[in-house]
Amino acid sequence: MAKFPREELEEMTRRFVAASDEAGESGDWSKMSQFYTEDAIYTWNNGAKWEFVADGRQQIHDWVYGTEMEGLEHWVYPYVRTLVDDQKGEVIGIWRQVAPEKDADGKPHEIAGVGGSWFRYAGNYQWAWQRDFFDHMNAGAVFGAMMSAGQLKPAMVERMKKGSNMPGWVKRETFDWYDTIADRES
Repeated sequence: MAKFPREELEEMTRRFVAASDEAGESGDWSKMSQFYTEDAIYTWNNGAKWEFVADGRQQIHDWVYGTEMEGLEHWVYPYVRTLVDDQKGEVIGIWRQVAPEKDADGKPHEIAGVGGSWFRYAGNYQWAWQRDFFDHMNAGAVFGAMMSAGQLKPAMVERMKKGSNMPGWVKRETFDWYDTIADRES
């Protein structure tokens, strides 16, 4: 595995987090794909039967920061901790998921539990891969509460209706995260 100077990894993380903060505030996530190599892979688990997989910068642009963020404009994902491993060229970022709409108590809706991303750095201020993790049960509960209160954006309601028919959703038995990454790193 390539080693990278710690300062470079910390600067990459700083740039990425700042861009994520800006995207959440502006509602425009389209610039985030610049942080990935042409052949990067971005994934997360969607429960017992599904994975989300975007393979390549264009799919990351179109699906991760496109269709998957529709209806989540102005949600913010503040990072509360980042851990940098300069020997492996990896970063773990722990973040929150906070909606711009407020609940009955006047607090912003927030998905409970731990959210985070595991990144592999490729150099040149780009990620080779990203694997997200978050609590889907808590996300569903928040989206359900927001829908009941009429606070969920129509684009998000449509996404929820489509479920596994969204671009990038693949059956879990057809995609093995660990094997895919091992193949790309060998």
